[in-house]
Amino acid sequence: MKFLKLALATLLSSVVILVPSAALAAADITSNLCGGANQNALNAGGDCTETSGGMTVQSVATDIINVFSWIVGIISVIMIIYGGFRYITSGGNDSSVSGAKNTILYAIIGLVIVALAQVIVRFVINKFTSTA
Repeated sequence: MKFLKLALATLLSSVVILVPSAALAAADITSNLCGGANQNALNAGGDCTETSGGMTVQSVATDIINVFSWIVGIISVIMIIYGGFRYITSGGNDSSVSGAKNTILYAIIGLVIVALAQVIVRFVINKFTSTA
């Protein structure tokens, strides 16, 4: 049991440290690529567009939604693993099996809700911020 707690703590701390670093690195790479494209060939038909450099409501909302979705997704995956562990160690006890199945079911429902929320919120933000 101590090994499981240690492994779970290690996994959780690794995720907390690595996920923000990966997100920042991806954002930095994209901004550097677009910065180089804007300096070398601003109107050459590239995908990068010149920005004002300020934070927009759309970018702030998208960042908050992405962080929230990552957190809920990570928690859901951990709960699925925990429910599977409870299911394996239930020993055939009906109440333990039922609790483990409910944990897995609710975690999967949470993942589905997060995925649908991402789609709905992005759709609404795009509709309100589109200029066409």
